[in-house]
Amino acid sequence: MISRRKLIVSGFAGATGLGAAAALARRYNLIPPDRNNLFVAGETLTYATQRLLTLHQPLAREFDRSRISNVFPVNGDPPETEIYERHVAENFQNWRLTVDGLVAHPFTFALDDLKGLPSHSQITMHICEEGWSYIAEWTGVRLSYLLNLVGAQPQAKYVVFHPFDKNWDSLDMADALHPQTLLAYAMNGDPLPTQHGAPLRLRVTRQIGYKSVKYLSRITVTDTLKNIGNGLGSVSPDLGYSWYAGI
Repeated sequence: MISRRKLIVSGFAGATGLGAAAALARRYNLIPPDRNNLFVAGETLTYATQRLLTLHQPLAREFDRSRISNVFPVNGDPPETEIYERHVAENFQNWRLTVDGLVAHPFTFALDDLKGLPSHSQITMHICEEGWSYIAEWTGVRLSYLLNLVGAQPQAKYVVFHPFDKNWDSLDMADALHPQTLLAYAMNGDPLPTQHGAPLRLRVTRQIGYKSVKYLSRITVTDTLKNIGNGLGSVSPDLGYSWYAGI
């Protein structure tokens, strides 16, 4: 394990920080999947630095109920696919979440199955890359609990989130297992609104809002992202954003 002192002495944040970042990133396997994009060195520096400085999984700030916002902006419209619109019409009674990949017990969950698991609520800030934010209460199942339930295998490195629209994404295991990473089915005490990702969305408290994938349909645990989608870990690099969006 690398210490903060060793990180600084190594020159990771010094004048030759980018070169040191690349070297240490390779050594500790902290190279982001979109390392081949336009911002190669900067993306590696950001991702590796944050990972090495947050080894003990610090928590994002949580707020008192009195701080919940009055307005909750929405980015994007719900999927217009036939299958999603049918789920909405049926109040998600036949919706299912499949969890597969590198797990001992692949499983398909109904919404009531998820609601029957130990729930967790947190009041946190959603921060959008467009410059707006809001504070809301999210209730759901910790992703770490679900991964333990299905038996995520030791060689797993990433968790991929497939929604009903094109905005798929993934997390490394550090964020997937973080205690504030949530599969949310309720917002501010009510069922998750359609425009906010019903029936189930990801909430990644320590990253920018676009990482919190809405309209989930499937979750896949894997040891590589090379053969999934564009091979860069999410749709974000195609849109000009980075795979890792830590705050």
